Amino acid sequence: MKLRSVLFVGLLGVVALVVAACGGSGSSNSSSSAPASAPASMPSTSSSSASNSGRATSTSAAVTVSATRDRVGTILTDRGRTLYMWVADKGGMSSCSGACAKAWPPLTTAARPMASGGAQAGMLATTRRPDGTMQVTYAGHPLYFYAEDDSAGQMNGQASKEFGADWFVVAPSGHSITTGDDDAASGSSSSSSDSDSSGGASAGATGAGGSSSSSSGGDAAGGGWG
Repeated sequence: MKLRSVLFVGLLGVVALVVAACGGSGSSNSSSSAPASAPASMPSTSSSSASNSGRATSTSAAVTVSATRDRVGTILTDRGRTLYMWVADKGGMSSCSGACAKAWPPLTTAARPMASGGAQAGMLATTRRPDGTMQVTYAGHPLYFYAEDDSAGQMNGQASKEFGADWFVVAPSGHSITTGDDDAASGSSSSSSDSDSSGGASAGATGAGGSSSSSSGGDAAGGGWG
């Protein structure tokens, strides 16, 4: 009887071991068959490239000053936008900054300026502004846009006296064109020696201050494009 009891207990132990082994195997199979968790998403290379390509970058493209026929004669323009000179500027240097530069934005460039359509490359140069940018000059005159010229072909700044001195468009000769200025018409304009009231341009003529502008397109304040 005792032997039978021992055998029975031993059999129970074997059964328990078998059951335990089956349960472990099932757990292992379940674990191995479970799908692996998805890896964390990585930034898309194409998306990153698109973002980089859309980022604003500085340009080294040179400004091109052209000659355009208008109602007052042939004048200097940049992409059709009228360019002006200011009588208050002396020695090839700009005297217009702060509020003046907001109303009359300077024509600046990141490379040597170029000429086309009748503008003379030999009269183009640059001058360094207080903020370090390079402003384009023509025959020694720093060039400006007028903020109230909203589009190409407008000339709302001609003969303006904003900030205490005359603003004029510029002929390819380097002369200011004073059409529309009452002082110039009466012969009392301070810039009469450097103006062309008819809008014409004598061949090879240069405006006052032309000697301060390097004919090779250098920097009037030193440096240049090298």
